[in-house]
Amino acid sequence: MAKTVMFLGTGSDVGKSITAAAFCRIFKRRGFSVAPFKAQNMSNNSYVTVEGGEIGRAQVVQAEAAGLPPSNDMNPILLKPSSKTGAQVIVQGRVYKQMVAAEYRRHKKKLFEAVLDSFGRLAARHQIIVVEGAGSCCEVNLRAGDLVNFGLAKRIDAPCLLVADIDRGGVFAQIIGSLSLMTRREKALTAGFLINKFRGDPDLFADGLDIIERRTRRPVLGLVPFFENIFIDSEDSVAVQMDTRPVQGPGPDRINVGVIRLPGISNFTDFEALDREPDVLVNYLFQAQDLSAYDLIVLPGTKNTIDDALWLNRRGWDQKIKSYAAAGRILGLCGGYQLLGLEIRDPEGIESSRPRIRGLGLLPLVTVLAGEKVLRRVKGVDLVLGEKIQGYEIHMGRTALTDSAVSGDSPRPWLHIHEPGGRPAWHDGYVLDHGRLGGTYVHGLLDSPGWRRAFLNRLRRAKGLPERRQAAPARGGRFHQYDRLADHFERHVDVTRVLKIMGL
Repeated sequence: MAKTVMFLGTGSDVGKSITAAAFCRIFKRRGFSVAPFKAQNMSNNSYVTVEGGEIGRAQVVQAEAAGLPPSNDMNPILLKPSSKTGAQVIVQGRVYKQMVAAEYRRHKKKLFEAVLDSFGRLAARHQIIVVEGAGSCCEVNLRAGDLVNFGLAKRIDAPCLLVADIDRGGVFAQIIGSLSLMTRREKALTAGFLINKFRGDPDLFADGLDIIERRTRRPVLGLVPFFENIFIDSEDSVAVQMDTRPVQGPGPDRINVGVIRLPGISNFTDFEALDREPDVLVNYLFQAQDLSAYDLIVLPGTKNTIDDALWLNRRGWDQKIKSYAAAGRILGLCGGYQLLGLEIRDPEGIESSRPRIRGLGLLPLVTVLAGEKVLRRVKGVDLVLGEKIQGYEIHMGRTALTDSAVSGDSPRPWLHIHEPGGRPAWHDGYVLDHGRLGGTYVHGLLDSPGWRRAFLNRLRRAKGLPERRQAAPARGGRFHQYDRLADHFERHVDVTRVLKIMGL
C-alpha cells in the first residue's frame, strides 16, 4: 500500500493545490511513482479524463506534475455549483445527481464509499499518494460528515501538514487557532506546518517561527516565498471572480480581448494561453460598457447558461454585445456558444425552473439542455483557418440550426472533429462572416499554439499589426513550469523531513 502525505489548509485559497502539485513533481523527480488525490472538489473548472470522465482542474495539474494522465479516481467527487445552494454532483467522473446542500449531506455515507474505493485503486498502483484537503480542515460544524479533511485522514492514517497563508495576515491565529480546534486524534495526525506566500526577508520572521513551534510543539517545515513568475493553472473560478486587478485600457499597439465575466463562468483556463502572448491584453469585464475598443469579445463557458442569459439582460450586457456584433469579432465557447443563439430550452429543469430563455440572437441556433452529459476529448481541423485543433467537450446541451435568419450571411460549420483514434467525424460550431462571429463546444482551442497563432494573426492583420511566426507555448510551457515550481519548494521546504514523516 502506498505511503501518503496530506496537505490540509487553515482556510480556502491558502495554497494547498499548488503545494500538492509541487510535491507531486518533487517525488516524481526523486524516482517515486506518485499520484494526486482529492476526495471532494468544488469547482466549475473541470477537465475530461482518460476514461472520459470529469474531474477538477487542480487534480489535472497535479497529475501532469506527477507524469500521469488524469484519472477519475484522482478526484472521485466533484461539485459543480449551479446556484447559491445547489450543485451538480459528479461521482467518479460521471453525473450522479443535482443536489442542494442538505440532500448532499444525506448521501455522505454512500459518497465516502466511492472516495475510499478510488483511493484504494490509486494506492494499489503507486508508491506515494499526495492528498489534498478542502477549505479549512477545522470546520467543527461539518466534522461529523467530513470525507475530505480529517475524516479521510483518519480512515487512511495519513500524516498531515497544515498549510497557512501569511500573505493574508493572521498566520499565528490561522495555525495556533486551527490546532486548538482539533481533536486529540487530529492533533496526533498533524505532523507540522508549511507557511505559504511569504514576502520579504525570512530572517525577520525567525522569531515568528520560534513562537509557532513553541506554542504548537510541531515543526514549521517550510516558509515558502510568494512567486509571480511561475504559471500554474488556477484551481477554480475564484481567481477570476475575485480578480481585483484594475482593467487596463485597450491600446492601439496590441490585440485587446474582453472576456465577459459571467457569474457562472467555468473553464476559464481557456484564456490563460492568451495571457502569455506578449502583444495580447485580456480584460475580464463585469460591468456593462462600450466594447468598441476591443478587437475580440469572448463569451466563456458557464455552469448555468439560463441564469447567465438573464444576467446579461438585467445588466444591459445584451444590448452592448449586440451593438458590438455589428462590426466586431465575437467568440463563444460552450455555454457562451449557447448564449449566442436564439433560445436555450430546459424542459427537464436541469439548470433552472424556467423552461426556456432567449439568447442573444446572433446565431440562428436553438439549444436544448437534456440527455447525458457529453464528456470527450476531440481533435480535428478548423474549416475557416485550415489549422489542426484539439480540445475537449463538457456540456449538457444539444445545439442545432434553425430556419430563422439572423443576418444576411448563412452560418457555416466551423470545426470538423472526431475523438482521438476514433471515427466517425462530425461538425461542431458555426461561424458567420468568415469567422468574424462564431461559437463551438470545444474547450482548449487556445491551448493549441498553431491554431492560436493563426487566429491571432487574423486579428493582427485586421488591425495593421505585424504578424507573429510563433505563438507563446501552450499554457506557459506547463511541464517546465512544474519543474520551476518543484525547484521553488525544494529550496524552501525541508523535503527530507517530509519524507521521514511519511516513513520513507
